[in-house]
Amino acid sequence: MTTANTPVRPKSAIDAVADAYTEKLIELNPSFATTLGLPGHETEYPDYSPAGAEAHAQATRDTLEALAALEPEDESDVVTLDAMRERLGLDLEIHDSGWDAAELNNIASPAQDIRAIFDLMPTDTVEHWEHIAGRAANVPGAVEGYIASLRAAKENGKVAAARQVRIVIEQTGRYAANDGFFAKMAANAAIDGSPLPAGIQDKLDAGTAAARSAYSSLGDFLRDELLPAAPEKDAVGRQRYARASRSFLGAEVDLEETYAWGVQELERLIGEQEKVAGQIKPGASIEEAKNILNNDPARQIKGTDALKAWMQELSDRAVTELADVHFDIPDVMKTLECMIAPTDEGGIYYTGPSDDFSRPGRMWWSVPAGEDTFTTWSETTTVFHEGVPGHHLQVATATYRRELLNNWRRNVCWVSGHGEGWALYAEQLMLELGYLKDPGDHMGMLDGQRMRAARVVFDIGVHLELPVPERWGTGTWTPEKGFDFLKANLDISEGQLQFEFARYLGWPGQAPSYKVGQRLWEQIRAELETREDFDLKSFHSKALNIGSVGLDVLRRALLG
Repeated sequence: MTTANTPVRPKSAIDAVADAYTEKLIELNPSFATTLGLPGHETEYPDYSPAGAEAHAQATRDTLEALAALEPEDESDVVTLDAMRERLGLDLEIHDSGWDAAELNNIASPAQDIRAIFDLMPTDTVEHWEHIAGRAANVPGAVEGYIASLRAAKENGKVAAARQVRIVIEQTGRYAANDGFFAKMAANAAIDGSPLPAGIQDKLDAGTAAARSAYSSLGDFLRDELLPAAPEKDAVGRQRYARASRSFLGAEVDLEETYAWGVQELERLIGEQEKVAGQIKPGASIEEAKNILNNDPARQIKGTDALKAWMQELSDRAVTELADVHFDIPDVMKTLECMIAPTDEGGIYYTGPSDDFSRPGRMWWSVPAGEDTFTTWSETTTVFHEGVPGHHLQVATATYRRELLNNWRRNVCWVSGHGEGWALYAEQLMLELGYLKDPGDHMGMLDGQRMRAARVVFDIGVHLELPVPERWGTGTWTPEKGFDFLKANLDISEGQLQFEFARYLGWPGQAPSYKVGQRLWEQIRAELETREDFDLKSFHSKALNIGSVGLDVLRRALLG
C-alpha cells in the first residue's frame, strides 16, 4: 500500500486517455458521479434514450482510436491497454447487437437504477434534500428516455422476456404507490429528526409526485406496449449467452465444459455438506443438520436492528484480525458500515466508498417484507463475502491506489467474474484461515458455494437448453425444471427463491460469474504456487492492486 516512501508514478499518455474517458463517462452519466461521491451532478440523470446510448458508443470508439496510437510506458500501462481494449471493445459489440436498448430485468436495468441512485444520496443537510428534490423532479425525463430506448428496441424485434416485463410492471407499481418508495421518502424526510424547511419540503413533495407519475407511466407502457410484444420464452440462446458470459467474466470459456464442471462441483459440495452434517450430529442428513442449526437459539437473530449490529461486529473483527497479517489494510479502509437497505426486494450487496472515502464502503441487506428472523450460521460467510476480505477490500483497494491506477481502473472498470469470483475466493480463504471452523458456519459457507455451483448448472443449462443431469431429471432444461432444481439446492426463503429465479432468467451469464470467477482465481493462484518465490500475502496485494479487470487480463498480468 501507499507509504511515505512510495514513489509517485508519473501519469502516462495511456493514463491520460483513460482519465479523459472517465470524465466523459461522468458527463454522459451523472448518476455515476453520485456513485463516486463526486460533486456537481447531484440532480442529473444520464440520457437513457437511443441518442444517449449512441453518444456513449461514440465516446468509446474515440477512446479506442486514441489508444491505438499509443505504446505502453510501463507494466501498469500494459494492463490498462489490455483491459480497456477488452472492455470497450465488448461494449461496442453489445451496442452494435442492439440488445443494450432492450435492457430490462428484475434487478439491474434502468427501471431499478433510476430509483436506486437515491439510496446513495446523503440526507444530512438542507442542501442534500434540495439535491434529492431536484433529482426526483428529473425522474420523468430519465423514464421518458428509457421508454424511447425500449420502444426503439421493440421495433427492431428485441424485447426482454415476458416474465421480466411482468415483474418490472409490479416494481413500477410499488415505486408509484401511495405508500411506495418516493411517497415514503417525502413523508419521512428530516434533518436530525426535525422537519425540512417548508420550501424544501414543497419541492420534495412536487419532485416525488412527478417521480411517482413517471413510474406509473412506465408501468403503463410496459403493460400496454411492451408486454404484448414480449416473448414467453426465457432462454436467450447461445449467441446472446456467450456474449453475456464474456461481459461478466472478462474471459471466454467453453460453455459445455463449464456446465459439466458445474455439475461435478455441485456433487463435490453436496458430499462436503454430508461430511459436515455428520460433525453436527453423527448420522444426520444435511437437512437434519440444518434443522438443528436453525433451532439453536444461540444462532438466531430477531429483528433488523439486531441483524445490523451482528453484521457490524463480525465485520469489524475481521478487519482488525486480518489487517497487516494476511492483507495490507490502511486505516482509511478499515471503516465498513453495515446497513439495512431501504427496499424489501431481497438481496445483499456492497457499495464502494466515495473517491475521497468521506462516504465509507457499505454492506446492504435488503430484507424481504415479512422476514424478521435470521440465522447466523447461514450468513457468517456472507459478511466475509461482502466485506473483508471480500468486496470491501477489493473495491476500496482500487479506490485507494490513486498513485498507481488511473481513474478508469480505479473507479470505472468492474468485472463481475473478477469481483464476485474474488468474493467467493475470500470465503474459501476464510475457511483456510480457520474463521469457519465452527461446523455451523462451515455448513453455511458450503451452502452458499452450493448455491453458486447450482447457478452455473441452471443458468447455462436453461439458457442453452442443455440436457438435465441424471440426478436432477430428464430431457432438456426448462425454467420449470430449473425452479425445482434451484429449490432443491438453494436453502433460502420462498421470497428470495422467486427473486433469484427471476434474476437468473433475466440477467443471463451474471449468476455463473461468481463460481466460474472463483474457479479462474483459484487456477491463477495454483499456477503461481508452483513457483519457489510464492507468498500468499504478496499474491493478494499484487492481485488487488491491479484493480478489477477481466479475468483473462488478470491472468496475463499475474502470470507474465
